[in-house]
Amino acid sequence: MKFARKQIRSPHPPRLCPVAAGLTAARGHAQPPAEPAHVLMFPSAAAGPGPGHTRGPGEMGFTLAEVLAALVFMAILIPVALEGLSIASRAGEVAARKSEAALVAESILNETVVTTNWNSSMQNGSTRQGNQDFRWTLRTDPWTVDPNATTMRLLSVEVVFAVQSHDYSVRMSTLVDDAQPLATQTSTNQ
Repeated sequence: MKFARKQIRSPHPPRLCPVAAGLTAARGHAQPPAEPAHVLMFPSAAAGPGPGHTRGPGEMGFTLAEVLAALVFMAILIPVALEGLSIASRAGEVAARKSEAALVAESILNETVVTTNWNSSMQNGSTRQGNQDFRWTLRTDPWTVDPNATTMRLLSVEVVFAVQSHDYSVRMSTLVDDAQPLATQTSTNQ
């Protein structure tokens, strides 16, 4: 490191390190001379700050290494933060659409049970709820869990919806009795 010599006159008596004080005492001086010009060594401006150099109040700014480290940190952090925001946005949108799809599935099952329209094994369709389109598939299968209940059928509806170019689905099922309802007679009394 290059050093520039500067002479500084100080109103305070100079303080010497213990080694320098010992050298002065060895020469027969009890104290250093009162008025000599003290020569202090300062790093030159051309050499730049040395190791362990701290910035004074007048020295502000960042070194190139600090700026590059900050840029690398930001280059890593920004894509991770954007991906996190995208995942959070998708999760919120999926939750909202899933509740709408559940309403569509429930509506299709209720309509099918009321109209007893489960003769075909599979039905497809599309419906619009709000401003979203939902594709649905209705399946009718025999219920084989209980071999004694031969007239029970399993109705399952799957509603498919898209969120940010990914397909998601909701599935609902119910059991229906396939037996012919008993004829009921109505009479009126006058």
